[in-house]
Amino acid sequence: MAAAVAQGFGGPERVEVVRVPIPRPGAGQVRVRVRAAGLNPVDGGVRAGVFGGEGQRLGFGWDVAGEIDELGADVDGWAVSDRVVGLHYGTVKPLGTHAEYAVLDASALASAPVAVDGVTAAALPLSGLTAARAVAQLELPAGSTVLVTGAAGAVGGLAVQLAARAGYVVTALAGADDEALVRSLGAAHFVPRGAAPAAAVDGVVDTAVLGGPALAFVRDGGAYVGLIPGAAPAAERGVRVVEQEVAADGAHLARLVSLVDAGELTLRVARTFPLAEASKAHAHLADPGTRGRIVLTA
Repeated sequence: MAAAVAQGFGGPERVEVVRVPIPRPGAGQVRVRVRAAGLNPVDGGVRAGVFGGEGQRLGFGWDVAGEIDELGADVDGWAVSDRVVGLHYGTVKPLGTHAEYAVLDASALASAPVAVDGVTAAALPLSGLTAARAVAQLELPAGSTVLVTGAAGAVGGLAVQLAARAGYVVTALAGADDEALVRSLGAAHFVPRGAAPAAAVDGVVDTAVLGGPALAFVRDGGAYVGLIPGAAPAAERGVRVVEQEVAADGAHLARLVSLVDAGELTLRVARTFPLAEASKAHAHLADPGTRGRIVLTA
């Protein structure tokens, strides 16, 4: 099968599509025929060597949308040809979902949404689970004020929607041209990038990884949720600082799928590339104007 990998660290030019053996599922696993797979910032970090793996073949891809192709032993509740979405967790791995086939734990899968196509569905797993866990870890009462930084991004946009749905009064911090977008996602207030909210907020979901400046917007005793382990600022003024880390959780993903199917969660795809153009897709990963997820199709 074809798979996008890198044999060393560097820029997009290190990504190549090679032929590798089709993987087989083990006990408790399934093989998915990949139809679409999101390209996420973490893939750029893997390529650049942020997570280590020197001397190893580096596979890319966490999100997957496709059909089950083969069942491993001891897998119940799934059948060949079932349409699924899932999260292939792990930074340093020889193969990810940027391939024609991917093997995942059955517990990482959920039935694919029926309200959107496979390309759009591929924008859900990593971004959706990250945003949902971050909002849940605010642990604030309904009616609290919450600021989402990077609110126009793929994760930030979902965090705005989920925070508003949780009953929070959401302020979105994003580029000046993004106000209409983030308000359409449920933000009650808007702050352009580089400015500060009019008053301190009860909590922040820092999808833009601003760190200290975002923490400064939180009232004493409030909550700050960061998305990258080890990158959160030190706690101060009684602010509870949480470092969110995503997990492959099929049951949680299924709840997000139900929101998509109910029209209560909007997914956004910025652009698509065929798997054969994975290197080109990586070159667009850091484009500042990207609003939504880049998706590879296989």
